[in-house]
Amino acid sequence: MGSPSSDAPANPYTQAGVDTAAGDLAVELMKSAVRRTHGPEVLGGVGGFAGLFDASALRAYTKPLLATSTDGVGTKVAIAQAIDKHDTIGLDLVGMVIDDIAVVGARPLFMTDYIACGKLVPERIADIVRGIAAGCAETGTALVGGETAEHPGLLGIDDYDVAGAATGVVEADKMLGAERVQDGDVVLALASSGLHSNGYSLVRHIVARSGIQYGDNAADFGTTWGEALLEPTRLYTQPLLRLIAGTGGAVHSLSHVTGGGIAANLARVLPRDAWVDVDRSTWSPPPVFRVLADLGGHDLASTESTWNLGIGFFAVVDASSADAAVTALAEDGIAAWQVGTVSTGARPDGDFEQGAKGVDGGAVRLVGSYADTMTDGAR
Repeated sequence: MGSPSSDAPANPYTQAGVDTAAGDLAVELMKSAVRRTHGPEVLGGVGGFAGLFDASALRAYTKPLLATSTDGVGTKVAIAQAIDKHDTIGLDLVGMVIDDIAVVGARPLFMTDYIACGKLVPERIADIVRGIAAGCAETGTALVGGETAEHPGLLGIDDYDVAGAATGVVEADKMLGAERVQDGDVVLALASSGLHSNGYSLVRHIVARSGIQYGDNAADFGTTWGEALLEPTRLYTQPLLRLIAGTGGAVHSLSHVTGGGIAANLARVLPRDAWVDVDRSTWSPPPVFRVLADLGGHDLASTESTWNLGIGFFAVVDASSADAAVTALAEDGIAAWQVGTVSTGARPDGDFEQGAKGVDGGAVRLVGSYADTMTDGAR
């Protein structure tokens, strides 16, 4: 067969703006990072129509419950696009998806991702997926598949969005939840790494109204604004699983502080008859929250339903094990401190958050004033 003619018609799909060759190159660039998340349970490698995971190990469970979660990163991706830095967004995606599975005490098994973009730039897509793979490796999750879709005309050439889904497993009688919480349990706050991946529409609104460019130097942070605001979401899964295993049932429920803020997310993992006063004086919100609030003309209390203000997770634990839990988390690199105590007695009058997101849970309010500096008991 002869060589194709030099005047052969162009691929009509390419003319429409979809570059399948670029997609193939992106897969080649990300392959090694993805493979590093694979243990012997993953079959078929990279590039199949479906990811395959050997679930034989689940036979060792008496009653295995599969836990699943799906999420995205939200408008934080706009900042990554603005400064052309894409290697941390994948860590944020893993934090939003995998850490939700850890809330019920489940061990993550595998994850898939989806990236939609206006123009497929192989190096950019590979950076995003390398970040996802790094997060999967840190949380003990196999990245078994994904999809990148080019949407010319729907998204701008530099625009993209990311989403993911994951599955984990927990033994039925070890699942965490509100039904385990008891009167007198201690509520521990686990420090966040910053904004994580929530409230970025407010962040971007404040930055835009202030006339700040993401490439501008941010004296308060020692970096550019874009780099400061792209601080990756802290990954809690493995430290939490170690805490659960090491405290012999003392961890009763966990809450991931994401959309909805501080009080609402804690209320979701408390029983209906329980209430908690979260004491603001036990910690000092990190500078990124204070600087943004000041720029926007907001007091910190008004942002409590939008930003985590320095708390990435709550752990509700048996009071007798609270100190040991704080020590164990510190040894795992996560600062933790007591912010309140669960009560099932008569609830005082006040402005409580009662459940959230369709969950008819307990009641939570924030009381007192934030510590001004990181002193003594304040985190």
